[in-house]
Parts: sequence; C-alpha cells; structure tokens
Amino acid sequence: MLSDPSVALVTGGASGIGAATVRQLREAGWQVAVADLDVTSADADLAAEADVTDPAAVSALVAGVVAELGRLDAAVNAAGVSGTYGSIVDQSVDEWRRVLDVNLTSVFLCLQAELRQMLAQDPRGGAIVNVASAAGSMGVPGLAHYSASKHGVIGLTKTAALEVARKGIRVNAVLPGTVRTPMLQRFAGGDDGVDQMGKMSPLGRAAEPDEIASLITYLCTPAASYITGTTLPADGGALAT
Repeated sequence: MLSDPSVALVTGGASGIGAATVRQLREAGWQVAVADLDVTSADADLAAEADVTDPAAVSALVAGVVAELGRLDAAVNAAGVSGTYGSIVDQSVDEWRRVLDVNLTSVFLCLQAELRQMLAQDPRGGAIVNVASAAGSMGVPGLAHYSASKHGVIGLTKTAALEVARKGIRVNAVLPGTVRTPMLQRFAGGDDGVDQMGKMSPLGRAAEPDEIASLITYLCTPAASYITGTTLPADGGALAT
C-alpha cells in the first residue's frame, strides 16, 4: 500500500490492459480516474467519457481529474486501436490517419496535459507510462500504420523523459506482445485466433492483461524510482528472436 493517497489517470481504462491496470492500482491503494469512449463498465474512483484525440477534451479531462481528486501523480496512456489489415500499397490514407491519430497523436496530447499538471504541482514529481507495443521495435507486414504509430510512441517517451527528468517526473513505455484483450480478440477473430498468434512467441502463448498491468503498475510506483526513458518489453520473448 502507498503511504498516502496518490492519484492516477488511465486512458483506455475501461477494457483490456487499461482495465487490468486500473484494478491493480486501486488494489495498491491508488485513487484512479478512467478515461475512455465508453466508461459504462469502468470500475474506478472517477470515470470520464473522453476522446483523447481532441486537444480540448484532453485538457478538460486532466483538469477534471485534478478538480475531483486533487492532483495527478501518475498517468497511463493506454488508449489505442489495431487498425485494419492491409499492405502499404493498399491501405487507405484515411485509415492511416485514424490509427496515427488514436495511437500517437493522443499520446502526445495526453503527455502535454499530464506533464503541465505535474510540473505545476509540488516537487513530488510523477510517473507516466505509455503503452506502446513490440510492434514499435519491428516491422509488421500488413500493419504499417500500427507499427509506425507505436514506433512514434517510443520516440515520444524517450524525448519526454529527457525533457522532465530533472523535475522528478519519470516517463517510460511498455511494449506488450500478444495479449488477450478485447481489441486483439476482435482483430484475430476470437480466442482461437489469439491463441494461434500467441504460439508464435518464444513462450508459446498469449499474455493475459494482468501480466502487462503488473509491469505498468510497478513503473508507477517508487519501486521504479530510477527508471526513466526506457521501453520495457512484455512480449513473451518476441524481440529476442
């Protein structure tokens, strides 16, 4: 348990890795706010419907969290989409822009608002974790937009970490591999498809959301106080091949 109440914001916190992270943070004693397009299933201290691709909505989101819960000590930027499968020569520009907007621009906007709040607070600092992907460190035929967006999240993470390190704010990214989330189940056509994808990893299976959430939760805590600017894979060994 934490020695005093701390406040975290989790975008995309109503399902998948985000929801598992919300649950684990609350079990560790955090007050947690969730932002998602649909928060009807969110289990949090504060739930807000928000489009994180909208700069005004993101600013209002962070301001609302602070107004209701008092401060912002950690943020987990987990909102994202998989995109539709298609080669570069066949993919539409509209789909490219949609995926980059949700997966990359939203992280930029959230970082802006979250860092502004953390910098304006007392010297306690803060922690931010961006959910990237193992696809951010490799090419993924048929998912150029997804891979490019996650490469961008890694670059944003490293840059933000360097900009605010002397302010006591840590910024890291996790790189999940195949995880049994509703998003991947839709993309893969169900659990069987996820299982087939999981078999391709060295560990031979898909991860469960809680396995990724435990790493995110750790990065939010003082136990990770000397870790910043890192990209930590949780990919079943995929990037080792």
